[in-house]
Amino acid sequence: MKFMLLLVGWFILLVVSWPIALLALALWPLFWLLALPFRLIGITFEAVFALLKAVLMLPARLLGYRAR
Repeated sequence: MKFMLLLVGWFILLVVSWPIALLALALWPLFWLLALPFRLIGITFEAVFALLKAVLMLPARLLGYRAR
């Protein structure tokens, strides 16, 4: 659904202003390459926080606490 909305938005931009739409199409891979390190950092932080939560909750889980 997200891709469909993106595609419809791009076609609307193509009808309204085709040079900007073509420029956006040409610059999209560059933007993706620039955003990739930030996505990797986000994945890393999410994994670190999940590990931290697991370590901090380990004593409670060993004592029999179960989240409902």
